[in-house]
Amino acid sequence: MSSIRIADLPLVRSRDPEAVAEAAARRARRPLLGARGRLLIVAADHPARGALAVGGRPLAMADRHDMLARLLTALEQPGVDGVLATADVLEDLLLLGALENRVVMGSMNRGGLAGAAFELDDRFTGMRPRDIARLGFDAGKLLLRIDRADAGSVATMETAARTIDRMAKRRLPVFVEPFLCRRRPGERPVSDLGAAAVMTSMAIASGLGGTSAYTWLKVPVTDDAQADPEAMERVLAATTLPTVLLGGDVRGDPDALYERWRSALRLPGVRGLVVGRSLLYPRDGDVAHAVRTAASLL
Repeated sequence: MSSIRIADLPLVRSRDPEAVAEAAARRARRPLLGARGRLLIVAADHPARGALAVGGRPLAMADRHDMLARLLTALEQPGVDGVLATADVLEDLLLLGALENRVVMGSMNRGGLAGAAFELDDRFTGMRPRDIARLGFDAGKLLLRIDRADAGSVATMETAARTIDRMAKRRLPVFVEPFLCRRRPGERPVSDLGAAAVMTSMAIASGLGGTSAYTWLKVPVTDDAQADPEAMERVLAATTLPTVLLGGDVRGDPDALYERWRSALRLPGVRGLVVGRSLLYPRDGDVAHAVRTAASLL
């Protein structure tokens, strides 16, 4: 770990902006997949999309110092491979020395602000492929939400495809998180987590770009898995691309969710978990325990 503390970050950033590039240049790196061939990535890219709520707490992720402390705790736990975040968070972690021998994934499109009229316009306002390469980070992630009733979705698809091309040109993996969405007038978009919709979104995402050689899929455990143990097996049969499961804001029984993750992780092609709020902001406040529980599933 660095001698810099969270409280020091504003002063370091104001006096020495080059410290970020210097920390990135000397960071010890590792392969995307280690010897066990599995990934546990902690996600913290929600704030850049204005999504600060966790459970019933609307501003749970607004305190950056608190979030960084939780990330440091998570990254210290055995079995954690890395972190997914936007540049500001990753650069804080670089300065804190928390990214040594970790997989670092840059979040790329955060323009679809939560609750905005333009929420489904997921523009690429975050890290670009050249930024990820310049800082020596290991992968990128993009969100792909498609509403068949919204003609703007095709522009999002095209931009995602060209971003996949640019990542592949640099031989950088890109994790695509696809959803089919619907939006009623005056309401927020809702993602369809039924098995058929998830499979369709995976098929669309798999075909984007001039090559899929560096494309991974980041998919949810479908709602149908609660009643049908074979639902995720059918879902994962929709692709030959490597896949990770995504977490979310756990509102129901966390033990039941963990069991669905455990079952899905046994399926061929599933290489790990990318989980954020449910690990960083567990109900009991014990970040270390939540992370160790997730690690045990792998």
